[in-house]
Amino acid sequence: MKRRTGIRVWDPFIRLFHWTLALAFFAAYFTEGEPEWLHVTAGYLIAALLAVRLIWGFVGSEHARFTDFVRSPVTVLHYLRDEFAGRARRYLGHNPAGGIMVLALLLSLAGTALSGMPLLAAEEGEGPLAGWLVPAPVEQAANGQDAPETALAKNAEEVHEVFANLTLLLVGLHVLGVAVESARHRENLTRAMITGYKRE
Repeated sequence: MKRRTGIRVWDPFIRLFHWTLALAFFAAYFTEGEPEWLHVTAGYLIAALLAVRLIWGFVGSEHARFTDFVRSPVTVLHYLRDEFAGRARRYLGHNPAGGIMVLALLLSLAGTALSGMPLLAAEEGEGPLAGWLVPAPVEQAANGQDAPETALAKNAEEVHEVFANLTLLLVGLHVLGVAVESARHRENLTRAMITGYKRE
C-alpha cells in the first residue's frame, strides 16, 4: 500500500460534511420541490449537517475550528489585497478569504433551511412548524376547499428563494476561489478535500 505523503489537514468528518452538504444542496436546489420528499429530506439533512458542523467548529480538529479560520475584516482585506497583487501567502487550512466564504456559506445555507420550514408548514401543513403557524388553510384544503396563499407562505417562499440563489452564487465563487488558489500554489485543493492531505 502506498504511503501518503504530506500532512493531514482535513479530518474525516469535515470531508464527509463537505461533500454530503454539497450533494444535499444541489439535490434540493435542482428538484425545486419535485419530488417533494427529496427536496424536504435534503433540506432536513442540510439543517442537521449545519448543526453538527457548528459543534465541530468548537471541538473538532485544528483546522476545523472556527478559531483557526475566522479572522478580522482587516485581516481579510489585507489578504485580498495581497491575493490580487500575487503575493498572498499559503495557508494549510482556510486562508482568510476562504474562512469568510465558509461563514457566508454556512449562514446562507442556514437561512435556506430555516426559511423552508415555515414554507412547508404554510403550503403543506407539514414539518416542525405545522399546526403552529397556519392551521386554517390546511383545514380548508382537507375539506376539499382551495387553500388561499397566506402572507406567511408568500413571504417565506421569497426568503427561501433569495437564500437558495445566494447560496448558489456563493458556491460558484467558492469553486472559483478553489481553482485560483490551486493554480497559484500548484496544489490540488479539491483532492485535498477528498484525501484530507496537503503538502507540507
